[in-house]
Amino acid sequence: MSHSWQAIMQEAVQFRHQLHRQPELTWQEQNTSRMIREQLDKLGIAWRSCAEYGTLATLAADASGPHIALRGDIDALPIEELTDLPYRSESPGCMHACGHDGHTAALWAAAAWLKAHETDLPGPVTLLFQPAEEGGHGARKMIEEGALNGIDRIYGWHNWPAIPWGQAACPDGPVMSGNGTFHITLTGKGGHASQPEICRDPVLAAAAVTLNLQQIVSRRLPPQSATVISVASIEAPSAPTVTPETARIEGSIRLAQPELRPLVNELIEQITQDTARTYGVTAQVETVKRYEATINHPEAAAEYRRALESSLGEEWQMQNLPLPIMASEDFSYYLNEVPGAFALIGMAREDNFQAPCHSPHYQFNDDLLPRVVEVFARLTGAPLPEKAD
Repeated sequence: MSHSWQAIMQEAVQFRHQLHRQPELTWQEQNTSRMIREQLDKLGIAWRSCAEYGTLATLAADASGPHIALRGDIDALPIEELTDLPYRSESPGCMHACGHDGHTAALWAAAAWLKAHETDLPGPVTLLFQPAEEGGHGARKMIEEGALNGIDRIYGWHNWPAIPWGQAACPDGPVMSGNGTFHITLTGKGGHASQPEICRDPVLAAAAVTLNLQQIVSRRLPPQSATVISVASIEAPSAPTVTPETARIEGSIRLAQPELRPLVNELIEQITQDTARTYGVTAQVETVKRYEATINHPEAAAEYRRALESSLGEEWQMQNLPLPIMASEDFSYYLNEVPGAFALIGMAREDNFQAPCHSPHYQFNDDLLPRVVEVFARLTGAPLPEKAD
């Protein structure tokens, strides 16, 4: 292939569309990893597998400068695509609804550009094609298998439809929140709906627990804390004239301050148990930790902001986006180990590319690819396209 900037970007778009047609779920990315590795082979870039379907590749391994890592995630979501794209998903019930195909294509394009200018790199650059970001703790597994060995600084990004084209966010400190889930089973005494006095209604108790859990954020936590507790599901299968034996509540926790997690979990347990006793039912509560907050290191974030401003222009910074956003990212694992930063890069243009991540109508904006690769070139010290072509 040609190593010109234009040729690389054209091939990156084609590669992205190929990935979009063939999405694979978390820890099932066998074909995706094969395609990535074939593309690296074409570039003459040596790689090794990591975390089964993950791939590590290092350029300029003997260069003396700081060792920079760039990460792209590769997995898709269990969502039926509802777009009319000519390259829409060919896998029923599976879709790249979060743009990880774009992240992968951008990292491949960066690999192609950096390989073409490998002798100009001031330090080594390692590319992390990571599986299982969508709840699978893929970053943790990558770290366990040595992905961060020798790394001085790591950078990642996520496309963000709520941010306009040409703008981005990369703060010092939290950029995305930590998350967790809770699972509550309420057990009462079933019976005929006409005899509530001899039943112990878990549906009523579930409604009360749902309302009471909403008071944690408003009355039990500091107002300065960025925390969300959302009941997302109530299940109590029954019939119109039957009080069921059990009801199940499930929901999500989001928090920007990791130190608040034990308190939030304790309050969910306490409030649920106290409410259950009030309604004469019993409760079992399980809280599950998922990802911690993604917290940028100030020096790395400042370097990232300089690269974003140089590539996007002086008006690059999104001013009215509340940060941290309450979505979560397993890039947090990397930032807990080595200095680095994560950016949210906008892609909405007029009325296009505004469907949110995880929507069946989501579409990735291919125009992001050259912008992101240019940012990566600045972060790694590679020549810029206007200088090299």
